Formats: sequence, C-alpha cells, structure tokens
Amino acid sequence: MDGINENAWWTLPENFDAPLVTFIDEAQEEHIFVVCSGHEDLYLRSIELHSNTLIQLERWFTASGQTRVTVVGPLRAKRWLMDMIRSVGSQQAYHQARGEKMLHRVQNQPLTKADLDDSFSMLAYIFGLILDIVFGF
Repeated sequence: MDGINENAWWTLPENFDAPLVTFIDEAQEEHIFVVCSGHEDLYLRSIELHSNTLIQLERWFTASGQTRVTVVGPLRAKRWLMDMIRSVGSQQAYHQARGEKMLHRVQNQPLTKADLDDSFSMLAYIFGLILDIVFGF
C-alpha cells in the first residue's frame, strides 16, 4: 500500500476497544477545542493529529449544557488527553496551570514519549498520595 503505514495506530483494533469518555461543560469545550466563536472545533483536528487519537464531541441537551468527549487511540495517548482535560478543568491553580501547558503543547506539536511518560509519572505520584492519605502507606 503506497503511502499508508501498515503499523499506524488506527490499523490496530486494540486502539478502539476501550474508548475513554468524560463530560465537560460548554465553556471548557470552547477553551480546549475552539479558537474563537464561529470556528467550530478548530483545535480538535490538531489535537487529534498531535496525540494520535480520534476525538468525538457530542453536545448533550442537558440543563448544564455538557459535552460528551469520547477518545479512541493508543492507551497512553488517551490517558494523557484525559489528564489534560481534567487538569484544565481543575479548581486548583497548580493543576490548572499544568493543564494549560499540556493543552498548548498538544495544540501546537506532536506528543513525544517524554510527554506521555511525564503524564504517567504525575498520575502515579497522585495515586501514591491518595494511597498515603487514605491508607497511611
């Protein structure tokens, strides 16, 4: 097949087995995926390309105006994006700043193995803190 990578992420069935789903409010959706009003989801395509994922946005007809975000692709990339989305929406300044840095990164350049490793390290660190707090480990 000319010009098509047989090992591309979208050719591997396991990348579609377990989509990650979250809900975000309209303001967060616009902040992450839309550059300015009237340009629907302008950043969506660049985020998909830079993270090797497919992202589906479904606007739900709820009182809070939430959007369902479904992400398929390699597991580490899906987790990275969910971490970024949660961080951007965090009430804590540190996590929000971290999320903004992650968002800027994925909007403007492809994610690297180091990016994915950093996110995983942070999740492991947070999980460790939770275990320490809850169980005194």
